[in-house]
Formats: sequence, structure tokens, C-alpha cells
Amino acid sequence: MSDIERESMEFDVVIVGAGPAGLSAAIRLKQLNPDLSVVVLEKGSEVGAHILSGAVVDPVGIDRLLPGWRTESDHPFKTPVTDDHFLLLGPAGSIRLPNMLMPPLMNNHGNFIVSLGNVCRWLAGHAEALGVEIYPGFAAADLIYDDNGAVTGVVTGDMGVERDGSRGPAFAPGMALLGKYVLIGEGVRGSLAKKLIAKYGLSEGREPQKFGIGLKELWQVKPENHRPGLVQHSFGWPLKSDTGGGSFLYHLEDNLVAVGFVLHLNYKNPYLSPFEEFQRFKTHPSIRGTFEGGKRISYGARAITEGGWQSVPKLTFPGGALIGCSAGFVNVPRIKGSHNAVLSGMLAAEHVAAAIGEGRAHDEVSGYENDWRQTDIGRDLRKVRNVKPLWSRFGTYLGIGLGGLDMWLNTLFGGSPFGTLKHGKTDAASLEPASKHRKIDYPKADGVLTFDRLSSVFLSNTNHEENQPIHLQVKDPDLQKRSEHDVFAGPSTRYCPAGVYEWVDADGNAAADRMGVDVRFVINAQNCVHCKTCDIKDPNQNINWVPPQGGEGPVYPNM
Repeated sequence: MSDIERESMEFDVVIVGAGPAGLSAAIRLKQLNPDLSVVVLEKGSEVGAHILSGAVVDPVGIDRLLPGWRTESDHPFKTPVTDDHFLLLGPAGSIRLPNMLMPPLMNNHGNFIVSLGNVCRWLAGHAEALGVEIYPGFAAADLIYDDNGAVTGVVTGDMGVERDGSRGPAFAPGMALLGKYVLIGEGVRGSLAKKLIAKYGLSEGREPQKFGIGLKELWQVKPENHRPGLVQHSFGWPLKSDTGGGSFLYHLEDNLVAVGFVLHLNYKNPYLSPFEEFQRFKTHPSIRGTFEGGKRISYGARAITEGGWQSVPKLTFPGGALIGCSAGFVNVPRIKGSHNAVLSGMLAAEHVAAAIGEGRAHDEVSGYENDWRQTDIGRDLRKVRNVKPLWSRFGTYLGIGLGGLDMWLNTLFGGSPFGTLKHGKTDAASLEPASKHRKIDYPKADGVLTFDRLSSVFLSNTNHEENQPIHLQVKDPDLQKRSEHDVFAGPSTRYCPAGVYEWVDADGNAAADRMGVDVRFVINAQNCVHCKTCDIKDPNQNINWVPPQGGEGPVYPNM
């Protein structure tokens, strides 16, 4: 639709994504220069609607961004961590690992258990009070370039487009938002970040980015099962030692417990289902008692960057920069990224404000790229850079032991005999043909402790207009049948945590792993919770996730 005439608005800085990174960048820009015009685009229906994280937050970033925040009455950091547990789970029992074995960076005391969505809503209030314009319900669908190839702005998605791509009666063209600089804080595997990384070769010379999928439920539990301030991390069962992942229980205020499961997406077995493994985890004897007599009130899922230090792409390009999870700043063993997101937003803002102050625009703020490894972000990620590759190479038990040793050596001596290990192949390339594996017989959900995907998606408040173009784009349908189904037994039906994908036969019956029958690929795009797992794990990289109409997707109230 290149013939569309679009209205345009001009700003000093355009920020894509109202997550911790984007909002922190906006706040810092206005702190440095109140006269700067700053706009933040958010594809969710409201700030925080698409935010999902554990979350235990290290407040180092918030302390620097808003030094007086602890005196505010409305801040969301209500539950400080009071107790740290680390469990190794076996099929029938568990062992608690002594805290003294853990490197200091794994200590959660001084951190807070929060809803990261509520943190973003709070940050948005601070940003708006400084004069930042925030536009929720507007997805950034494309980038605008000048004749020299520099990014000069973004285009919001057109509304009212029909399924066949034609303009419906309610068609409204998106707007062009132009800026001297554009900061990309879309979160994990963002569609614009993918384009920028490819266009400017930002990942050249870096290790492949690695990912996990995080699934989370929020429960209201009985008071006698609630221990406010308890942080409990675990690994082991139900996963086999060659499949990386872990789990958590975080006890918030008001008898709320967040339970989550993170599975590394470099797993090999196409029959594995992250959602079903999460449901099995809750049945463990050391876990299930927390939820007896409780009620599940929310569900969601999203991908997590896990590549860390050696996978962070070049952060700057002509006209802008990547921040937060778009850059891949998650610390995997700590299961934390929001602190680095805040710090990266601030660091990028400081370089952009300085550039504008010098009269510059649409060039590369290379100081941000040059500086980040010497900041607290770099120091945080460098200490843990070998944990993920050791885990992937040696399996859960030996790999975690070696990873712990490596963290201690880096903490005590600033280095390790391992040097900096490589990650190797991508997560998509890690999947093996179904012929090398056996099917996994998962138990049926009981509707009390364990649940199916459709009832879970209902709790995510996900909604999409059904007549719009499908935002999950299959590049080559024949390849999907020939490979994803016939070779890998349809793993999309299992890795998707929302029941988006189905392989069905002529009668509409499930046929993901039935060879030799006529099947078709069904995409229930209205179920999508925007986790991006399909974009990452499809073995042929044949599925491309793009934003649907603005404001659509999940609405997470306290996640």
C-alpha cells in the first residue's frame, strides 16, 4: 500500500515500545533536556498490557532513574525478597541447595517481587508527568529511511485492512512518526529489530542469539500456603538432563503467587511441549501443595533472550539504536533483564540527548555501542557469559555445576579458564527429525491444578479481529508441509503455548504426527499471545511474526 497518503508528526526522539527500556529512555531524555519532544509507541491496548515477566527486579536501574522513588506512596515495589530457595527436583522429591554455594550475584536480598506490567504503568505516569507523549494501541509496523539509508522514523500499522489485504469500509491509514533518532525497545524478537539487524548486519561477528520460552500463571492461594517475600527457583524434573530449563515460585503480596517455567528453545525433541511440561511441573510433591485450595487467575507466555554477552548485536545503526530485550540484555542464571533494560534505556538516552545537543540527527550514536560493555550492564552479563553454553554442552547437572564454578571464578578473579564459550547453532537448527525421538504421552489436564491451552488463553484476555490479515506469515506453505509436518511431526502444535497452530486431516481431526495422510495447516491467529516462539523455533524459519492491528493481543492485568 505504498500509494497511501499518511499524516506525519515530527519529534526529536521516537521510541518503539513502552516497556522498561523505552519508558526509562523517555524519562531520561526529558530529565536531561525538558525541551526535547519524545513520543513512545505501544502496540498493546494500554501500557503494561503486553508485559510479562517473573518478576524479581533488581532495583539498581530504578534507583538511578528515579532516586526518590522509595518515598512515593504509589510505587509498585510492595514485596521485598525475604527468603531465597534453590531446589533440585527429582521425580518424587527435591533437594534444597545451600545458599552459600551460590555466587553473590545470585542473591536476591535487596530485590523486589513485582508485576513488571504494573512497574511499566507506574513508569508511564512518571514519563507523562515530564511531558512524554505515549500512544498505546499503535503498533510500529515499518521503518522510514532517508536517501542515505538512515532511519528517520516509523510507520504505525494501517487499521481496517481486510483478510485479503484490501481496504475495508473502516480503513484508516497508519501515521508516519518522524524523529531525529529512533530507539527500538520492542522486547524479544521484535519485528523491526529483525529488519534492522538484517539490513545493517548488526549480528555479524556475534554468536547466534539464543532464546527460551517463559510460561507464567498467577494464583490466589490460601493464606496458610502464602509466604510473602519467598523466592524459590528450581531445576530438574520434569525435564531430562539434556533439555535446559528451570522454574520459579514468587510469593507476592495479597496471597498472590507467580509460578513460572522457562524452557530453553535449543531442545532437540519435536514431540516436547513447553506448555505441558509446565503443567507437569506443578504436580511435583514439593510444588503442588502451594496451590491446594487456590485459584488460577491469569496466564501468559513470552520468549526470553538467553544469548547474553556474546550474542548482543551491534546496538547502533544510522538514525537509532536497540535497547532492552531488543538488544538481548537478559542475565539467564539470574532470570532477570528489567534492570539492564532500564540501564540501557538510560545509557542510550544520554548519548542521543548529547547528539541532539550538538545539532546532530539521523547519524550513528556510536558512543552507546562503544560504552555498554564497560557499564554495569556489561559487568552483569560478562560474569555469566558461559553459563548457557556450558548448560547446553554438558546437560543440566554437570552443566549447572560448571556454570556455577565459572561464575565464582569470574566473580573472584575477573576471568575463567573457559574464556568466552560459543553457543553454536541457532535454536531452530537444534530441532531434530521426529524419527530420532519418541512421542511423549502427557497426562490430561484435571482443571484444578493443571489446565489445557485454550482455557489458559482465555485467562490471558487475548483478542484479535478475525477478518484482518493473519499476522503469522508462512513464507512457503509447501515447505511447511514437506518439512515441518513430514520430517518434524508438526512441532508448531506443541511449541506454541496458545494453540495457534494445527495440522488437521480432511475431516478436521488432529494430524500433526500422522504421516501419509492429506493434511492442511490451520493458523488460529486470534489465539496468539505474541510470545514469538514460532518465529524462533520453526525448523525452517518459515514463520514470520509481524504485529497485528494496534491494541490487539493479550491484556495482562498484573503479570
